[in-house]
Amino acid sequence: MIDYSTLKIIWWLLVGVLLVGFAIMDGHDMGVGTLLPFVGKNDTERRVVINTVGPHWDGNQVWFITGGGAIFAAWPLVYATAFSGFYWAMLVVLWALFFRPVGFDYRSKIHHQKWRSTWDWGLFIGGAIPPVIFGVAFGNLLQGVPFSLDEYLISTYTGSFWQLLNPFALLAGVVSSAMITMQGGAYLAHRTEGAIQARVINATKMAALVLILSFISAGIWLQSMDGYRITSVVVQGSLPDPMAKTVVREAGAWMVNYQHQPLMWMLPILGVLAALATAWLVHKRHTLRAFVSSSLALVGVIGTAGASMFPFIMPSSSMPAASLTVWDSASSHLTLGIMFWATLIFMPIIIFYTSWAYKVMSGKVTEAYIKENDHAAY
Repeated sequence: MIDYSTLKIIWWLLVGVLLVGFAIMDGHDMGVGTLLPFVGKNDTERRVVINTVGPHWDGNQVWFITGGGAIFAAWPLVYATAFSGFYWAMLVVLWALFFRPVGFDYRSKIHHQKWRSTWDWGLFIGGAIPPVIFGVAFGNLLQGVPFSLDEYLISTYTGSFWQLLNPFALLAGVVSSAMITMQGGAYLAHRTEGAIQARVINATKMAALVLILSFISAGIWLQSMDGYRITSVVVQGSLPDPMAKTVVREAGAWMVNYQHQPLMWMLPILGVLAALATAWLVHKRHTLRAFVSSSLALVGVIGTAGASMFPFIMPSSSMPAASLTVWDSASSHLTLGIMFWATLIFMPIIIFYTSWAYKVMSGKVTEAYIKENDHAAY
């Protein structure tokens, strides 16, 4: 069996892959929902937009569910602490997501302008709110979350929902919203044509610009922000015990990994350059390449956050020694091992059927298609 410390690193990488997969696959669905009220000027155009993602949006939820399940199984302490501290934020995400299934299924059932317009804005809420909340959550992780652990490793959160909405976290929310909107725009540009595609291209270029400016601003801010650093000896293969270490907060600590591993600078560079490439490619109507480039930008942005914090997963601002890291908040050796082999079996299956589904449903969605399939289309 793979040794314990290696499995901890593997699962840090796998959770990162799942988060990136969620951002790319479910993210473009949310991005399309965000753009829906603005790029579709009448009912038929909005139905075109909805039908680009309608047949497969629910299948992409597998990335969301699998990511949450992986965090629960691989990092149970992180799961328990995060869902306690971010409880109201997670409820806001769930309430927003409720609009998606009913919006897709019932929006076009009744031929009434008010009815359809209401569900269009419901789909907008379901697409726009979750990325902002996820970005705000990452912004708070980088600043540290106010929680403590007792002798039984039971966490106590001392913050509030409104404290989560601080300036840096809101900036991180802008980064997240912009990159998801750009992802949705790149996909939508590939699946539409004519006036809708022209509006989408303009929106995608704007989202890419906002992403670049906000991401660079967040990076500059991060260099002067108090980060976290472990000052005691770390036994990487030891049993989980978050209290068996000492941690200090100091300005610029999140930049230490880049000093030790200069190649890590490729991640933020990838985030910026891929976003620039997305804007240029979508402008030139190389839409499939733009979607690939946008996906790479997501890899760069999310990878930058993870690489900056490593080995921290959920630092504590009120009790730094209780900060949860890759080394001291993982499940048992046996659990990580079983999950690893299960992932090797099921991840290729998920990728295969997702690829097949998108191949089957490839091609442009046009207004003529909507009119010909008025009763069957979303």
